[in-house]
Amino acid sequence: MPALRFISAVLCAGLGLVSVTSAQTDTFPSKPIRFVSSSAPGGLTDVVGRILGERMSASPEMRGQSVVMDNRPGAGGVIAAMAVVNAAPDGHSLLIADLSNSAIAPLLMDKPPYDTLRDFAPVSLIGTTRFYLAVNSALGVNNWKEFVDLVRANPDKFAYGSSGSGTIHHLATEMMKTRAGLKITHVPYKSSAQSTPAFLAGDIHVLFSAYQSVAPHIATGRVKLLAVASPDRSPQVPGVPTFAELGVKDMIFVPSVHALAPANTPKPVVNKLSAEIKKALQSPEAIKRFETLGIDPMGTTPEQHLTQLTTDQTIFRAAVKLSGAKVD
Repeated sequence: MPALRFISAVLCAGLGLVSVTSAQTDTFPSKPIRFVSSSAPGGLTDVVGRILGERMSASPEMRGQSVVMDNRPGAGGVIAAMAVVNAAPDGHSLLIADLSNSAIAPLLMDKPPYDTLRDFAPVSLIGTTRFYLAVNSALGVNNWKEFVDLVRANPDKFAYGSSGSGTIHHLATEMMKTRAGLKITHVPYKSSAQSTPAFLAGDIHVLFSAYQSVAPHIATGRVKLLAVASPDRSPQVPGVPTFAELGVKDMIFVPSVHALAPANTPKPVVNKLSAEIKKALQSPEAIKRFETLGIDPMGTTPEQHLTQLTTDQTIFRAAVKLSGAKVD
């Protein structure tokens, strides 16, 4: 009899847990979901958030609730990140984060205000894009070898641009310089909206860039792509080799966009959000719109997302140390 009572108690406890889990998902969301973005309207995380939010809002599982954007640019993404860190952990506030928010910014500070792996619950990797080494055609080089030979023969004569110290553009180029033994001067700008025009004008000679930012100028011959910092070649420009193919190691820099909830958000809610994000990303409308942006939609489980975030931390910790970049 005691054994039967024990089994009965275990079964009841299990049923109670299932009941609580079901209640959490059945009543969520109970109000609009807020997507917090560190970019101004029109920026990467804002645009990605709006596309995703539109599709999620149309899902029956959202119980008639909409997704609204909350743009909080400034302080290298810290303002947006802290708005979600300090939000109620109920799933109604998500950070739509780029790599600066999720991996780089905390590594640049002596006393970071947040730790991604501690202060957020991973929900889903939303999408990734490829990062290309682009050169101004005025350099007169046609491939990686010609570029390396030219720069080594003229140390510190050429300049590269970034969107600021500690950004992925800066870190990727510094890693490339170290691995290939190159000396190129860093010229930081405030954003890609400034660095790309400077690159096209010839004020700087080298720039890491997403394909869409320079695609029109590749067609006219003003820009050439020499390598891509991803594990494989891009179907958009299959003729551009990876750095690994060129013999340059540790050059995996993949810009990405993430959905992060406050830490301690109930697991059933996190799982529901992850499932809704994946479903939205698989819709034909979202796929088509992301394709025009050069973004590969992903949609991962929270567990897969945690693995990705951990990997990013490892990669960028090494890159930040190598670059010497710091933010006060």
